[in-house]
Amino acid sequence: MKHVLTYAIGLMFGLGISMGGMANPAKVVNFFDVAGTWDASLAFVMGGAVVTAFIGYRIVFGRWETPVFEPTFNVPTSRRIDMRLIGGSAMFGIGWGIAGFCPGGALPALGTGDADVFIFFVALVAGIFAAKFLMKRSATRAA
Repeated sequence: MKHVLTYAIGLMFGLGISMGGMANPAKVVNFFDVAGTWDASLAFVMGGAVVTAFIGYRIVFGRWETPVFEPTFNVPTSRRIDMRLIGGSAMFGIGWGIAGFCPGGALPALGTGDADVFIFFVALVAGIFAAKFLMKRSATRAA
């Protein structure tokens, strides 16, 4: 049952991303081009997502002590803003603005078969592994 629900939620997410235009790199790049061909429509998509998540968190955490299929909720506990967080956020935003894809928008866009999406996805996975390698390497140097 857990996998069926995970699939259904992922499908709903992918459809929402696609229908909202977040899987269209031209629309995303235009959203970031505030001095040129700015398209503010994605602000409504992101705003709707933030409001939905806010309400969902309030309902779930107000009603249940633990998740249905896991022993505990897996949410970040740190509120620390450090250079790692700032640097990662900046890299994410720059990559999103340049490529027109974020990971959430790229996954449903893989279904289009567009080569640019596959190139982005391979670069995304390579970046994840490179970041993990560098973090592990810096942790061993600090120790």
